[in-house]
Amino acid sequence: MREIGYRFETTSGAGDVARSFAHLATGEESGVTVATAGRLMLSRPQGRIAFAELRDWTGGIQLFALAALTPDFEEFCRLSLGDWIGVTGEVVRTRRGELSVKVASWELLAQARRGFGDKWHGVSDPDIRYRQRELDLWANDGVRDIFLLRSKVIASIRRRLGAAGFVEVETPVLHPIPGGAAARPFVTHYNALHTDVYLRIATELYLKRCVVGGIERVFEIGRTFRNEGLSPRHNPEFTMLELYQAYGDYTDMMQIFEDIVAGTAEELLGTTVIPYQGRDIDLTPPWRRATLVELIAEHAGVEVDLSMGKEHLQRVASSLGVPFEPWYGPGKLMLEIYEKTTEAELWGPVFVCDYPQEVSPLARAHRSKPGYVERFEPIVAGRELGNAFSELTDPDDQRARFEEQERERALGDDEAMVVDRDYLRALELGLPPTGGLGLGIDRLVMLYADVANIKEVLLFPALRPEDNLSEARSTASGEPET
Repeated sequence: MREIGYRFETTSGAGDVARSFAHLATGEESGVTVATAGRLMLSRPQGRIAFAELRDWTGGIQLFALAALTPDFEEFCRLSLGDWIGVTGEVVRTRRGELSVKVASWELLAQARRGFGDKWHGVSDPDIRYRQRELDLWANDGVRDIFLLRSKVIASIRRRLGAAGFVEVETPVLHPIPGGAAARPFVTHYNALHTDVYLRIATELYLKRCVVGGIERVFEIGRTFRNEGLSPRHNPEFTMLELYQAYGDYTDMMQIFEDIVAGTAEELLGTTVIPYQGRDIDLTPPWRRATLVELIAEHAGVEVDLSMGKEHLQRVASSLGVPFEPWYGPGKLMLEIYEKTTEAELWGPVFVCDYPQEVSPLARAHRSKPGYVERFEPIVAGRELGNAFSELTDPDDQRARFEEQERERALGDDEAMVVDRDYLRALELGLPPTGGLGLGIDRLVMLYADVANIKEVLLFPALRPEDNLSEARSTASGEPET
């Protein structure tokens, strides 16, 4: 076996060669020598000649080796499927019409020590696909395209925000307290400081402190962590865009959200009308705006309002089969009714507006609806794509909201927030009117790629331990995991 090379300089990708010389006629020689590299995906020795397929991330090209031309021809014929090789040769079209590189020299770049066998023809077991993504990327058409699309989506969002004057920053991943969202955190220990710290559940409070500091348009795209269950829509670590704009409110955030989603779709997919799970979604702005109360009435057939009081809303929830805890207030009851009866029915896109203050501790009170806040969630294909507010700027109001959250935590809500004194101190310096939004990158890519399981857009999703394969396969096939 040849010595494995340290490097190989290519002139073209395999797929690029195929596209660039597609015009060659049957039996025609190009007179052009190329150098390309990739995995050997097919090998068919036929006496003194051999055919093989070389594939890289740009596509594939046939290799045409001849005993009279190709060095170490017999060794070339003994290469294993999956071996990485580099080849140099003239681009020709064979007498059978196959565009090929006629191999004048070749190098072994890596051996496939594990046999791939018929796995090259597709891997269907979800556990193998998600657990061995490196195999899935080669074995199944379209998988690599999803992750290339994901990269382009993030790049497009960054360009759009940069052009709009937003500044990208990085905030801490390890937080002294969990804050910025209602969620259970992951806890770890910081040995040097002898203290527990939390993987961030949101970037919100640090980003708003940047606005206090004079960075008037700020965003971050980064990993966020929530210690919750797995499902086709949830992974414990996921990617979020959060942005904040001084002097704006939640109506400005609606326009930004539309511009990001529709603009990126137009740029990358060529249209704002996209297929998703057998139905079309028209992302063209403007999107529908409707209140939470209006949408519950449309889809659940019941009238609800905070003025009805807790006991009345408990009876409504019971009549709809919506479970609740005794300590839920009217706002929490309304949210539970919405989430259990209405959200999944909204094909959208629609901005669900004006949430109860009780479930929105960081949002500013609605300017004309007592008990409500200026908040919306964009819903597309029955799932939330993000969250946005007119941000609460009054430090006294914010302190009272945090303290109410701590009371709810004491009653049993383990997702309730705690008092963030550093953030309150920042608010006391003055936060101007500010609009903010969060957008789930994973769910946006799911939409563009037309996939229903979040694991399809995460290169290495969270899975059950491998020693429990039956549960892992159940989860990967789309059943919720808790």
